[in-house]
Amino acid sequence: MKTRQLILLFVGGFFWVSLLAYAQETPAIDENQSAEVFLEDYSDDFQEKFFEALKQKGIENYDRAINLMLECKQLDAENDVVDHELAKLYLKEKQYPVAEEYALVALLARPDNPWYVDTYVDIALKQQKSVDSSREQLPFDNVKFKENLALIFFRKGRAKEAQSVLKETPKSSFTQQLSIKVADLIEAQEAAASKSSFTFSNDGGSESGSFEQYRSRIQGMLQTKNYLALDRVAAEALESYPSQPYFYYAQGLALNRKGRAREAIETLETGLDYLVGDISLANKFYQELSDAYNSINNSVKANMYLRKIKSGF
Repeated sequence: MKTRQLILLFVGGFFWVSLLAYAQETPAIDENQSAEVFLEDYSDDFQEKFFEALKQKGIENYDRAINLMLECKQLDAENDVVDHELAKLYLKEKQYPVAEEYALVALLARPDNPWYVDTYVDIALKQQKSVDSSREQLPFDNVKFKENLALIFFRKGRAKEAQSVLKETPKSSFTQQLSIKVADLIEAQEAAASKSSFTFSNDGGSESGSFEQYRSRIQGMLQTKNYLALDRVAAEALESYPSQPYFYYAQGLALNRKGRAREAIETLETGLDYLVGDISLANKFYQELSDAYNSINNSVKANMYLRKIKSGF
């Protein structure tokens, strides 16, 4: 049967909370409405496969979801919604180069789409790549793309990158207000870094940027509950030590405390892949994951991780 109305596809988009609520240009978008597409022109076969793929994605059967989306791709090679869904699925499967290819195709098709920008940035960061290094491929001639990119960097706490993008974006009430927010964030980050420096300033036995120094800094931030700086320093540590589970735990905890549960879940579950034999640290991972899933009302996953915690450690 043909669909007669505009269908809102609940495909797990990111929570676009406007931190500039008073700016008319800033969209307020529900977290689950990450794509809107008319399906009435598509065949029943396409619709059936597409919705089944979303169902499989929802139960984390990513291989099956990918296969179904690829079948949709065969039915409509130019559908950017399918490309975006494939990018997100390959991201879940940690197949980052493939995810980036699909994300770029979707983004070039609709450069003003904020979800597409967000997904592309996530994939780039997972590969420890700067978005600027792919500048020639990206639609930097599109003003809305640059506005979305700056806001996404800001939301991810990457204030310097947001500021860099804003410098080359035409001025508007949106960019002016975002620039103020970005400047405030940079000031706060610098102040937090300065405040936390006492933790390691006298540590003459550790090489600058070493594993032990990062661990010492992070432990100090945990004690002082400086979660803003903790997020930044843990991310910095992961750039140098991407296989150290302790740094994933630290960043996941920081994200949890900052109310960014979905990002915390992704970081913590990635860190678990590197965790071997450390039961005490594993318990900390499981507790944070349980808390994060509880905060998004997923009691099944929350209880699953809670049951994994071993007593006595």
